[in-house]
Order: sequence, then C-alpha cells, then structure tokens
Amino acid sequence: MKKTVRIGTRGSRLALWQANHVAACLEQAGIMTEIVVITTTGDMVLDRSLDKIGAKGVFTEELEVGLRTGHVDIAVHSAKDVQSSIPADLELLAFMEREQVNDVVVSFQTDLDLHKPGLVLGTSSTRRKAMLKRFLPNATTAEARGNLQTRLRKLEEGQYDALVLAYAGVHRMEYDALIRHTLPETQFVPATGQGSVAIECARNMEPELKLELQRILDHGPTHICLAAERAFLRTMEGGCSIPSFALATLTTAGTVQLHGGLISLDGEQLLEEVQSAPTADADALGVQVAEKILARGGQQILESIRQARTVA
Repeated sequence: MKKTVRIGTRGSRLALWQANHVAACLEQAGIMTEIVVITTTGDMVLDRSLDKIGAKGVFTEELEVGLRTGHVDIAVHSAKDVQSSIPADLELLAFMEREQVNDVVVSFQTDLDLHKPGLVLGTSSTRRKAMLKRFLPNATTAEARGNLQTRLRKLEEGQYDALVLAYAGVHRMEYDALIRHTLPETQFVPATGQGSVAIECARNMEPELKLELQRILDHGPTHICLAAERAFLRTMEGGCSIPSFALATLTTAGTVQLHGGLISLDGEQLLEEVQSAPTADADALGVQVAEKILARGGQQILESIRQARTVA
C-alpha cells in the first residue's frame, strides 16, 4: 500500500507512545505513516476539573475535526477518553489489545500507608474520587490535572502524598518502580475502555484501507469486551464526568461477563451488576446491565449529580 497513513494524536508523552505504537504496527505491515500532533481542549484547559469543562470529548474533539477535514486519516485515543456516542460521520475502527486494567497508587514514599489519616491522593477522575471516599475514607482527594509528567512533578513537590492512576499509562511511561499499591479491579472497577487504545476514522474512509487497518490494529477479544462496556456507557448517557464504571472479560465458557455500575459523588451509594451473555450479544449485554442499574436507583444518582453541578 503506497498511501502514507497520517496518524492524529495529542502531544503528551503517553499519547505519543500510543501513536508511535500504532505507527510501528502499521510499518511492520508495510504501511508508511506520519504522526500529526493536535492540541485538544483537555490539554489546554488545566485550571478546571474535567466535569467542570462541560464539553463532551474534551480529549477527542479536535482530533475528530482533523478526521473530517482530511488533515489526518486516523486518530489515536486512550479508549477511556472516547465519548460514549461517536458522531454519525465517524467510527471506531479498532481497539488494540488491552493492557492490565487496574488503578494503581503511585508515590515517592516507599512505605506509603493507604489507611493513614489525612493521606492526600491526587486524581482528576470523578469515578476514582468517589471510590476513594467509599473505600479509603481516611484519605483526602485533591484535583490532579495535566499529563503524567506534570502530575509527577506536582507529586514530587509535595502537593500530594500519592497519585491514583491507570496502570497502563504508568507502565507505558516506565514508572513501574513508583507503584506502591495495585487496587483490586473487583473493588476499584475501572472506567470503560481503560487500558486499551482506540483507533477512530471517518466513516467514508476508502473501504479497502479501512479493512486493512482494522486487520492490523484490531484485537478481537478486546473489541468484544469494549463493545459491552461502551454500550453500557452509552445507555447510562455518561462520560468521564460521571462516576460510572464497567469492566468486561471473556470467560472460559466462551461468554462475555460485564461488571458495571455507578457510584454517588460522596461514595455513599454504590450500585453494581454482574451479568454474562454470548459474545455475539456483547452490545445487548451492556444495555441490559445499564438499564438494570438505572432502574435500581441509578437514575436518581445521575439526577442528583446533575443538580449538584448546576448549583456549583
């Protein structure tokens, strides 16, 4: 294939790692690539928490403009940053093989005690803040925006005792030595898509190129799991500003199991559902689990979150 595939990406070190990983996979298959760095709203607005920025797709919107104008052929995202509904003229082409999904606690303190009263944990995630209030009530959470290196600098300056981050990013940036605790994914259930890299393209991309890119980049088992998780997120009508969570796994019986739920901002209310279905019904499973959560009181939790933000 003679065409050079232009890869759109954010400019952080982690985003560039992801883009270069995609480029390496394509080049190994004989496809030439060019990386195009695009700055997103989420990169520019660092003085407000994600839930206060207000826009959907704060880390993806400008990349999607690049797809529409033809400035780039594909956009590379952390799958957990992709909004629940994709515009009709775009599509998610592939989900790359998933890294370990856990949240981890990173610190320069080698003897970090998670149950120490007054412990300050930095995070920008609404979900993590709520879960920390529930499972580590002695800790205090503090807003931690910026790329990974910026957050680590703030950590080193003493703004926090530790950071709570996705293992995938910490590992890809080779900061494993700073991991003090790995939080169990059965309790601190991750965000939809955490650990995977998503590839987005224009729906009208040349069909032959689309199929070839999908063949090279898409990881079938991960795609099935994220189909269930994203259907859950879509039905919840939530994004990164809503403290929902979803983790799908493939079972030895050949089914897909989805652990999904919602937690209130104060951590007091936690709704969870675990259900399984044939892999062909992954989307339907996500919808089913979300509807069960909403019917059990999730709708009221979401409404209270919206009201709280309107007042704020």
